[in-house]
Amino acid sequence: VTFFPAMLTLPEGGSATFFCNISIENDSGLEYSLNWYKETNHSQGQKIAGISWKNRDTNMDKYLLTNHTPTFKMEILNLHQNDSGSYYCGLITFFESNKVMESNRSLLVVTAAPEKTNATDDSEMEEINPSDYVNTMLLGILLLAGMVGLLIFGCLTVMYRKGGMIPHRGFFSQVEERPPVVSVSTVDYGVLEFQRTQVSPETWPVVQTEYATIIFPEEKPITPERRKKHQD
Repeated sequence: VTFFPAMLTLPEGGSATFFCNISIENDSGLEYSLNWYKETNHSQGQKIAGISWKNRDTNMDKYLLTNHTPTFKMEILNLHQNDSGSYYCGLITFFESNKVMESNRSLLVVTAAPEKTNATDDSEMEEINPSDYVNTMLLGILLLAGMVGLLIFGCLTVMYRKGGMIPHRGFFSQVEERPPVVSVSTVDYGVLEFQRTQVSPETWPVVQTEYATIIFPEEKPITPERRKKHQD
């Protein structure tokens, strides 16, 4: 007789399932009974449920037994922390001095149930997070598109103001710059007439002319003696 799984750890409010396997065929004609026992703090085992070879299942408030010969399933419903302990099954065969063959022990540990508020908060966060993520992505895309549009508009505005580039068929072509027209202001001063003061010939000043005679000395011829004397 074997009992499995060897250990289960479950929270309160759930259910635990154990299996008991016996080495008896369904058509052997042997009459038997299968019981489940619970031990707490290494105390003597206490019978909690049982099923006979002729019953398919046994439904109790706390336990549900199902016959799948040679395997039997036991479910412990609505777990509480006081359900923690060691469980095993015992096979009793009739007409053989009611001998009990016990299986190995399996341990069940029931933990405190998780707080419902935490589960609710987690579910709300799971529901909210995807929408927040989508909204954040859309906002980022809109901001990026707006920045690109403003940048393009600013570039076009600067080029239009400079007058050096204008859009033409999707491209920018340079326009020949014309020299600026400078307006020149002209002033007509007319004809300026200067009035002459007539002076009579009698009042004109007398011009006196003086002559001077310049006399150059006579140049003497240079003789060999004078040349020698001049060299000395």
